[in-house]
Amino acid sequence: MLKKIVTQRRLIQVLLAVLVYFAVSYFHISLLYVILFGSGLGILFGKVFCRWMCPIGLFMELLMGRGKNRNMQLYSYYKLGCPIAWVSGYLNKFSLFKIKKDDSLCVSCGKCDKACYIASLNPDFSLYKSEKENPSRHYSCSKCLECVKDCPVGSLSYDV
Repeated sequence: MLKKIVTQRRLIQVLLAVLVYFAVSYFHISLLYVILFGSGLGILFGKVFCRWMCPIGLFMELLMGRGKNRNMQLYSYYKLGCPIAWVSGYLNKFSLFKIKKDDSLCVSCGKCDKACYIASLNPDFSLYKSEKENPSRHYSCSKCLECVKDCPVGSLSYDV
């Protein structure tokens, strides 16, 4: 189920970003409420707002394109000036939902690290090497869940 959701992330991102945009512009929802909502999501899910529902995040992703340069831009995806990114990025370490690995299923193929823009660029991070730091707890991880989607044996999950 989660893999299906992740494969549809771009469509979900467009729909939710448009919804947030209309909530702010058409219904005149205060940006303070959007900031509180995005930060609240950070407590539960980590830094998901930027990559799954932020209109500015959607625009930035579309401009970045594909390839290695895109991964470097995602790794530096702090969105200077965005309090939601600051708070939810910090909360990646403490959020209820985390990317977890089932050691009994992992075959150490490394596909998760290739899919993860943090692990692919920084040798200090790995999802399958236990001696390395988990990239999903890093400030830059925006919970795209590509690592979970690309795991061929289902050893990665995103849950409590």
